[in-house]
Amino acid sequence: MNLTVVLGALELGGIFAIMSLGLYISYKILNLPDLTVDGSFTLGCAVSAMFTIHSLPYLGLIISFIAGALAGMITGLLITKIKIMPLLSGILTMTALYSINLRIMGDSPNISLFECSSIFTFFEIFGTYHKCIVIFLLILFICIFLHYFLRTQLGLALRACGDNEDMVRASSIDTDKMKILGLALANGFVAMGGAVFAQHQTYSDISSGTGMMVIGLASIIVGMTFIRKDKIIYQLIAVVVGAVFYRGVLTIALQLGLPSGDLKLLSALLVVIAIALTTLKRRKKKC
Repeated sequence: MNLTVVLGALELGGIFAIMSLGLYISYKILNLPDLTVDGSFTLGCAVSAMFTIHSLPYLGLIISFIAGALAGMITGLLITKIKIMPLLSGILTMTALYSINLRIMGDSPNISLFECSSIFTFFEIFGTYHKCIVIFLLILFICIFLHYFLRTQLGLALRACGDNEDMVRASSIDTDKMKILGLALANGFVAMGGAVFAQHQTYSDISSGTGMMVIGLASIIVGMTFIRKDKIIYQLIAVVVGAVFYRGVLTIALQLGLPSGDLKLLSALLVVIAIALTTLKRRKKKC
């Protein structure tokens, strides 16, 4: 593999890491299976693309986060106020987002950002590595934010809500608000990942978010198979490592001649293998 291929794998792995850090909040912290991810990732792509076209790429990143957070809040409200099952709530929001994303993109299934200024343009002075620098600076910022936020009183309440909802409710903490907040944060970061993805790939497509839930889960599960620590900082690092490793495996597979149409199958196999390894380790400890 040449340098371009390696850098491409690191860049996409980093983008998947941003998305996976959002999914970490819903999947690991809140213990909720949120299927909004596929829709909110595309939402980030769509919003970012429209702002980038109008030469506002940085603002597009912020508005993408806010739009994703709103999508997460809707899923949270469906779960907590209307009492719809989490899986179905995510599916409903994801389905609705397809039409919303299409409207944002002006009823066009894809938008080209070729020759538009992006968040990477200013950093071109660093040469070949400029995209990697921007993406991993964003990851560092998100990891630092989540590390400190999840140690605050509000963050601890959010974590406790996922661990033992009944105990948290008995402590007079509004678990509904915690779920809505958690899902808003999760989908905000997922949408931010989509925003970076659109500017990195120089296009936004209505199907960009397809399969992102599996990619996010693969990153989390694979990463935590390698780094088995309970501290938040180690878990955040595990998610990033898992995302980069996941993308690296796919890149190697493509370089070895695997048809691109088989990548989804490989993704599913990676998740199954990671879960199987985790299960085997637990059984050995019990024995």
